[in-house]
Amino acid sequence: MKILHINSVCGVTGTGRIVADLYDAAINDGHQCMIAYGEHKFHNNPGERQTIEIGSMTDCRVHAAMTRIVDAQGFGSRSATRRFLQKVEEYQPDVIHLHNLHGYYINIELLFQYLKTKRIKTVWTLHDCWSFTGHCVHFQEAGCDKWRQECGHCPLKRQYPSSIGLDRSTYNFHKKKALFTGIKDMTILVPSHWMQERVRQSFLKDYPIRVIYNGIDLETFHPIDSDFRTKYHLEDKFIILGVANIWVERKGLAVFLKLAELLGNEYQIVLVGLSQEQIKELPENILGFARTDTPVELAAVYTAADVFVNPSKEETFGLTVAEAMACGTWPIVYADTACAEVVQQGRGHIVADGIRELEQTIRLCKEKGVPAGIEKAAQIFSKERFGKEILAVYDEDNAKYRGNRGE
Repeated sequence: MKILHINSVCGVTGTGRIVADLYDAAINDGHQCMIAYGEHKFHNNPGERQTIEIGSMTDCRVHAAMTRIVDAQGFGSRSATRRFLQKVEEYQPDVIHLHNLHGYYINIELLFQYLKTKRIKTVWTLHDCWSFTGHCVHFQEAGCDKWRQECGHCPLKRQYPSSIGLDRSTYNFHKKKALFTGIKDMTILVPSHWMQERVRQSFLKDYPIRVIYNGIDLETFHPIDSDFRTKYHLEDKFIILGVANIWVERKGLAVFLKLAELLGNEYQIVLVGLSQEQIKELPENILGFARTDTPVELAAVYTAADVFVNPSKEETFGLTVAEAMACGTWPIVYADTACAEVVQQGRGHIVADGIRELEQTIRLCKEKGVPAGIEKAAQIFSKERFGKEILAVYDEDNAKYRGNRGE
């Protein structure tokens, strides 16, 4: 089988590591595979994997400018997408697996016209909610439910993918609905039941929607020896860790700033994934680091921490929660997000949406201690299990598709 993954990035950040793991699973199972990616502002790391780069940094910048001015995320990169689709024709994949299509790198109109014309088996993993809204990638914290019927007057226009000009959310909503519906052979994959409930209320509801939990590399994410505490003189501190690819507002940076005011000197908050500007603005009792693309370094920080806190209210899975758990670090998350589902599958604390209960839970963990060996609970999130379940979707549905074509 020839498989093509399309994602904004490759080998870095959560989705980039996911597509790399799925590539490896396909190759190990005897299939051919390629990864197409195009968000060039990231230092993508495909390794030895076969890839197709979509467009250039210049293409991304022009696409981003269109988004800023006329709210056209997904509708730029026409020339880059035409060149890419020519390469798809040369490769002739049996399965196209879509991932994040936002990121200023691909034209969704040309892509979906191609998919409908060629009738290639399509699988689409929704890592966020952008596919069924007129603008945003998440809407939970804003309390917006316009996506159920029709987006318009978007309250999140200034958030990623930010537009400082037009609000084209109504047009985008209907254009996406027309483009994304009507594919004869497409399966929607989601990483949690939390996400599945929302997709079932969207215009994508008529597709098969299947829950497959994301996978992590348990050979990398496990308890390891680390000099992190001694290096930063934290031997006597109770370390509270937070990790994000980008610390936007919805990830909960403000929660950590408040915790820093409430907790005493015996506690140390450590945040990974901050920009240099954010690091400069941190109070003295928060230790901040930029994002690392080296999973082993991240595993060392996870292992050094006493608890891992994810205060985000908008997570479709919670990859960092699973990674922390695999490193033996006790997770604390808010209820009513997919992070709670990850903890329910493994172990950890789920708290209500409130800073006081979060503070009390952290103090309780320090006073009472947390159970050892929780990394065993993370086995359910192994990348081997993840790869097998995804490959089963390809095999199962391709057999049906070949039958429909009389092959």
